[in-house]
Amino acid sequence: MEPAKANANGYQRVIVMRHGDQIDNFEPLWVSTAARPWDPPLVQDGLIRAFRTGQRIRSQTGFPVHRVFVSPFLRCIQTASEVVAALSAVDVDPNAMSSKDVDSIDQSKLKVAIELGLCEMLNSVAIRRELAPKDGNFGFNNISDLEAMFPDGMVDRNTDRVYKELPKWEETVEGCRDRYVNMVKALADNYPSENLLLVTHGEGVGTVLSTFLEDVTVYEVDYCAYVELRRRVSNGDGSLDSGKFEVITSHGQAGIQYHPSSTTDLHDHIISQTPV
Repeated sequence: MEPAKANANGYQRVIVMRHGDQIDNFEPLWVSTAARPWDPPLVQDGLIRAFRTGQRIRSQTGFPVHRVFVSPFLRCIQTASEVVAALSAVDVDPNAMSSKDVDSIDQSKLKVAIELGLCEMLNSVAIRRELAPKDGNFGFNNISDLEAMFPDGMVDRNTDRVYKELPKWEETVEGCRDRYVNMVKALADNYPSENLLLVTHGEGVGTVLSTFLEDVTVYEVDYCAYVELRRRVSNGDGSLDSGKFEVITSHGQAGIQYHPSSTTDLHDHIISQTPV
C-alpha cells in the first residue's frame, strides 16, 4: 500500500458508476444476430449520457479523479472512455456532446485500468442462460483490445488486478454483492492517496449504496447513475487512518431509487430485474 498523501481535508473519494444505455434494451432483435449477445455495446444516447455524466462529475464534485477502474464488459469500457474524455479534456466545452467533440486530452490527468472484479453479475439473474457462452468463456482473454479504446498513454498496464480471472458462471447473488463491496475496499486501500472512479453495473452501484448508506433497499439504478463515497485516510500528523466509507448525498444518489427497508428486503431484493 502506498503512503497516504494529502488528499483534500485528508479524505479519499470513490465514485461507483453504472454504464450507459445498452443496445439490447432499445433494439430487442440485436441479440438474434450478435456474435456476443451477452456483451451489448452502448447506443448513441448512451455514449452522450456517459460523456455528459463525466462533465457533471468534473464540474460538480469539487475534487479531481486520479484513477479509473472499469469492468471488462463493452458497455462499461465505452462508458469509461467517454467519461475519461470529459474528465481529461484540455478545453472544457459545455456544449460538447461526446468524445468526438473533444480536441485534446490531457494524458497526465488520470490513469485507467480494467478490473475483472467489477464485471457483471455472472449468473442467469443478470444474463439470460440462453445468451451466455455455452463453454463459460466470456471472451475477455485479450484485454489489450479493450485497453486500445482509451487515449494513448492513459492505460496503466502495471496495475496489479484484484481479480486475476472472471468469477465462475452462476455465482450467487450474495457472492456477487460481496465481490462488489470488496472491490471498492480493495481498490481504495491500494490507492489511498487517490480519488477513484469505478465503472461497473447496476447491481454493483445499488449494492454499494445499500451497504454504505445502510438499511435501504435500492429498486432502480438508472444508466450512468453513480454513488459518491468518501472516507478519511490521513490524520493531521500525516499518519494513515483509513476510516469507514460514508455516502455523500449532494450528488451521488441522483438516478437511484431507494427507500428505508427491513433486513429481509435488503437480502431478497435484486436490482437486475431484466437480464441481458
